[in-house]
Amino acid sequence: MATASKYEMTITVLSDTEIQITREFDAPREIVFKAMTDPALLAKWWGPRRYKTVVDQLDVRPGGKWRMRNVGADGGEHAFRGEFREVTPPERIIWTFEYEPVAGHISVETMTLTEREGRTLLVAHDQFASKEDRDGMLQSGMESGARETYERLDEVLRELRSAAR
Repeated sequence: MATASKYEMTITVLSDTEIQITREFDAPREIVFKAMTDPALLAKWWGPRRYKTVVDQLDVRPGGKWRMRNVGADGGEHAFRGEFREVTPPERIIWTFEYEPVAGHISVETMTLTEREGRTLLVAHDQFASKEDRDGMLQSGMESGARETYERLDEVLRELRSAAR
């Protein structure tokens, strides 16, 4: 069930090795942060809808490891992993990101959540090791995947806000 959002995601190329993703969510940042750091909630929205997300590990603390898999209906998997470098609830996470099939190509994402009038602005700054890594990510279909992922996060946030009322 795809749902359109009134909030647009934008991707900006900042340099040969950097991109920035921005997206607003209609929820307070404490709820957004919880949805991003609770394994049960993360499994509901992370990745495109055609996959089931399995959270193998999510140790949300500096030095903590994470690993998630998107599993298709045919059993095929896409696994991702990384490490948390900084966690400042509910405003900032710095973590590494690595797609396991192309091990060694690690990006660092600094994600900042800023609340404005009950809504949360997410700004994700991604630093890549090289222009080739940046271009590979941009050409991978990540934009449509991220857009769909954030639409799914909108759905989870609506559920969490309704449950809190």
